[in-house]
Amino acid sequence: MHTFFTFLILSASLATAGEQLLLDFGASFDPSKVEARDVVVTHVRDDALLLKSGHRDAWPGITLVAPQGKWDLSVYDHVALDVANVGKNAATVCCRVDNVAADGAKNCNTGSVTLKPGERGVLKVTFHRKTKNEFRSKLFGMRGYPGGGGGEPSIDPSRVNQLLVFVPKPSEDHAFEIDNIRAGGTYVPPAVPDAGKSFFPFIDSFGQYIHKEWPGKTHSVEDMKKSLVEEKKNLAAHPGPTNWNQWGGWEAGPQLNATGSFHATRHEGKWWLVDPSGKLFWSHGIDCVRTSDATPIDDRETWFQDFPGDKAEFKDCWGRQGHVVRDYYQGKKPRIFSFTRANIMRKYGAEWEKQVNAMAHARLRSWGMNTIANWSEPRIYLMAPRKTVYCVAVHFGGKLLEGSQGYWGKFRDVFDPSFREELRKSMSWQKGTTADDPWCLGYFVDNEIAWGDEVSLAIAALVSPPSQKAKQVFVDDLKAKYGTIEKLNAVWGAKHASWQSVLDSRTAPDKKKAWDDLAAFYTKTAETYFKTCRECVREAAPNRLYLGCRFAWVNARAVAAAVKYCDVVSYNQYRMSVESFRVPGGADVPVIIGEFHFGALDRGLFHTGLRAVKDQADRGEAYKRYVESALRHPQIVGTGWFKYMDESTIGRGLDGENYQIGFLDQCDTPYPETIEACREVGYRMYELRSQ
Repeated sequence: MHTFFTFLILSASLATAGEQLLLDFGASFDPSKVEARDVVVTHVRDDALLLKSGHRDAWPGITLVAPQGKWDLSVYDHVALDVANVGKNAATVCCRVDNVAADGAKNCNTGSVTLKPGERGVLKVTFHRKTKNEFRSKLFGMRGYPGGGGGEPSIDPSRVNQLLVFVPKPSEDHAFEIDNIRAGGTYVPPAVPDAGKSFFPFIDSFGQYIHKEWPGKTHSVEDMKKSLVEEKKNLAAHPGPTNWNQWGGWEAGPQLNATGSFHATRHEGKWWLVDPSGKLFWSHGIDCVRTSDATPIDDRETWFQDFPGDKAEFKDCWGRQGHVVRDYYQGKKPRIFSFTRANIMRKYGAEWEKQVNAMAHARLRSWGMNTIANWSEPRIYLMAPRKTVYCVAVHFGGKLLEGSQGYWGKFRDVFDPSFREELRKSMSWQKGTTADDPWCLGYFVDNEIAWGDEVSLAIAALVSPPSQKAKQVFVDDLKAKYGTIEKLNAVWGAKHASWQSVLDSRTAPDKKKAWDDLAAFYTKTAETYFKTCRECVREAAPNRLYLGCRFAWVNARAVAAAVKYCDVVSYNQYRMSVESFRVPGGADVPVIIGEFHFGALDRGLFHTGLRAVKDQADRGEAYKRYVESALRHPQIVGTGWFKYMDESTIGRGLDGENYQIGFLDQCDTPYPETIEACREVGYRMYELRSQ
């Protein structure tokens, strides 16, 4: 179907030095033949295309197929294109580089650029290459592997078959130009040792990769102690912003109503948080301030050199992983060991817990951060006297909605009494501590749960067993609406003999014919979820904020329900920028970013995380750009970086993530490039926000 493409791969003599021009949008190119989704494509100049995108499609864009079936880009480091925003609003433009069978999560790499109206920029997609098979066959339980480009998603640059240029989930129309699509940069293969016997052991006593050196690598306990001395000098030289009050609010800013608790308000056209003393507050935070991350040890005993877990002094660094969501250890309960905790014990000595607690607060203030964000250790954020504002993660049980599915597990049945009962029980644990503490910003209830599309939870109810409470409620609603089964059958095109047969059926209805009823029940489900969560939070902690469920994969119908009941709506946004972020439907509500990060492969880890950058210097710049884009956004009231420390080199127990995403490595050593960037934006964030 793509034989109509007439553009040519230009010869090396026509390409600029060190680059290969991939597509020629010249006179022979016919824009009308481009595969387009909710986009109008036209020539704007001899060498450029104008793309006018709508926002009906979740991913409006175009597909550009390799003229000869594939490009061999194995000698290059990346694909890049020039982009100009000629529309009236900020736009994030993405490019996806595909192998055959790419699906957005596998066999592809994606990059993006966010541009203001009238702004031009370069969109770069760095190649993350597939790992050599010899490592895949001998190693397991991790996302990224030695010698690869950081795990999934990864590609083979010698077999690129197409490029996709698109706008991610827009809420408004955009217009932008693209041209000069080229491959560039010289790929330098990493030095990879033989995967045979000489490779093992490959993890040292500190949990680091043996077969590579990098700046800041720890070689001894003495190295860690020297690092601590130097860091304390650095913290003393940078004690924190001088224009903050005790809460981290804007002391020099306007005085608003002091309620003794945090609340959200609109001030001069922008949403803000307000601290207990009535000063404007923007939450600049970091997740997982803790020391307990661990990695599986079972079946890996030959991987380690001078393994510290064999020593009695580190007996408290052991545990057992009770839940694994994917891959090698799924269905098992492997023994796990925390190199991070062992390193901290060696670094700080006998009173390590007390020192680590105090160090965390000093670090955040020095870095220009004012919030200990989600999944942090209570012993740190509840340290007396309080030093840093904090958020609390609330998780709970309850009966599952059997017909649902999602990455982290099934959705709960919000109509079953256990939903409210379990949440109330979980919130009751906060009474007497966080519920009564003005330093507690609020509660995130759940994380990245399975919202699916706008009717998925309704279908999930119908395909569940007859005993499912949600199904019973749905059928009761249908009875009330239609009265007789014949009327339901007429609308749905179904052949149910009775209402009991609807209850007994495990088959989904025709989605198009049943859409109105499915959508109505989905809305009821979503609103019941958020209303119940708000009521339970308010019951236990009437003066704390309900911060939502940290949306990752979500639809407009679920967001509309959150808007009705959340004090602040939370999103985990792994983008290069949130400049163009919009709440579906244009709802004017405060939003907090629960997670974002960037990672690189120049410090001994094997995976970059969900947003890759070239190196640590680039990571610092990416951090600064992201937070500045959030500060400029009138609805965003804070960001939370995921996370405080790197994940284990060989993968965390839950799901094998081994991302280079910390402000600190596993030896508790700071990454100076990221920290300096954090300070640069954090120390002046109130001035930036108020512009």
